[in-house]
Amino acid sequence: MGRVALGVAVGVAVVACAVAGVVVGRRVRSRKKWRRVLGVLKELEESCETTIGRLRQVVDAMAVEMHAGLASEGGSKLKMLLTYVDHLPTGSEIGTYYALDLGDTNFRVLRVQLGGRESLMLSKDVEQQPIPQHLMTSSSEDLFDFIASTLKQFVEKEESGSEFASVRTRELGFTFSFPVKQTSIRTGNLIKWTKGFAIEDMVGRDVLECLQAGLTRNGLDMQVVLLVNDTVGSLALGHYCDADTVAAVIIGTGTNACYLERADAIIKCQGLLTTSGGMVVNMEWGNFWSSHLPRTSYDIDLDVESLNPNDQGFEKMISGMYLGDIVRRVILRMSQETDIFGPVSSRLTTPFILETYLVVDMHEDDSPDLQEVARILKEILEITEIPLKARKLVVRICDVVTRRAARLAAAGIVGILKKIGRDGTGGITSGRGRSDIKMKRTVVAIEGDLYTTYTMFREYLHEALNEILGEDVAPHVILKATEDGSGIGAALLAASYSS
Repeated sequence: MGRVALGVAVGVAVVACAVAGVVVGRRVRSRKKWRRVLGVLKELEESCETTIGRLRQVVDAMAVEMHAGLASEGGSKLKMLLTYVDHLPTGSEIGTYYALDLGDTNFRVLRVQLGGRESLMLSKDVEQQPIPQHLMTSSSEDLFDFIASTLKQFVEKEESGSEFASVRTRELGFTFSFPVKQTSIRTGNLIKWTKGFAIEDMVGRDVLECLQAGLTRNGLDMQVVLLVNDTVGSLALGHYCDADTVAAVIIGTGTNACYLERADAIIKCQGLLTTSGGMVVNMEWGNFWSSHLPRTSYDIDLDVESLNPNDQGFEKMISGMYLGDIVRRVILRMSQETDIFGPVSSRLTTPFILETYLVVDMHEDDSPDLQEVARILKEILEITEIPLKARKLVVRICDVVTRRAARLAAAGIVGILKKIGRDGTGGITSGRGRSDIKMKRTVVAIEGDLYTTYTMFREYLHEALNEILGEDVAPHVILKATEDGSGIGAALLAASYSS
């Protein structure tokens, strides 16, 4: 071989070795990168782990905190507010009743016509109105004048030329989904505003007085029968449809629960006599906390940076307001540690930009190449180049966060059942697994988009409920989805408490 040929051969060999070295180097770096990413995922999975043992600890803690909150004001992070609703609709109600539902930046007015046991609900009319932004921070008079005038227009339009025009006394149930300290079915003082409202002259005042004054100023002849929150409305609707309904849970943007407490427990803890077998208690369970809850570093950071740090701890782990942001925080950490998602996008650092409905869409993306995942990452988070392997990783993150939320919600539900002796163990003071407890059919009404529209969330919740209760007890506990309980339930309660 000539010198030139030899030199060329050596040069080619050197280049080949260099190329091979680059390729090997890239492979090594790629493996290291994926090891770091999978390490973050493994840490998330371990931190979010909800074994049956841990879930039962959460059940016990929920029942104990319920007891403590009922026994003394401030005795628990659960407020355990008495609602003074001591009987629920039965289906025998007859007549036409109205409801006003104020729970967020929209409010709704409703009218239902009830036909008794033979016909139940004959008709329902609903109208929704957004609340102008300036009224959310104005005065109570401005807010309730706007609501009353809208309600008056609804009544006049619906009753014009109809049989309802002859109704002399119009009775109204008012759903007000903000923290209220009630002293009777018709009186309740606002504790604080949430959800963007900040009307200072209403805090500490009686909510129904503010509403009734607005109705009077606007010339609307209507009697406000009672004040309830949205969970109580859901329980009322659930009980109207099925008399075995003993609790209601809302799992949507926020979360809360209420249940029918036994009369003896109310008397023992509050010294309050009831006229029937019990009373509905509004738990405000979003504020539940226990050391047994599987909290991650992402939860801690979210809480610290939230508008209400050290508050609503349970809600921040299970509700639609927060799940999307937990997922975003995990993706952000992976982006900061590796270039798996390319350069860190500024949008990825924006809190709450990834809403939970987008997590649902990514989690339930069944396309072969996860096109919906790619679209959301590109359009919302401005992550443009993402391989299929990384898209699958995002779906896994969604799954871990959702599964934890659903299983904790299930543990909360069983905690309620344990408190009232409906979990098959005989109640809060009994040992687990007693075989001498005869289980009654027990229905829990559930409302909220996270449960009703998120298939994986619902399946994980049911799975955990069955695991905790066991095969002997689980068939006796039925979860029933309700719709529009916050509005219809208030009208049904107005009928139930009609003068």
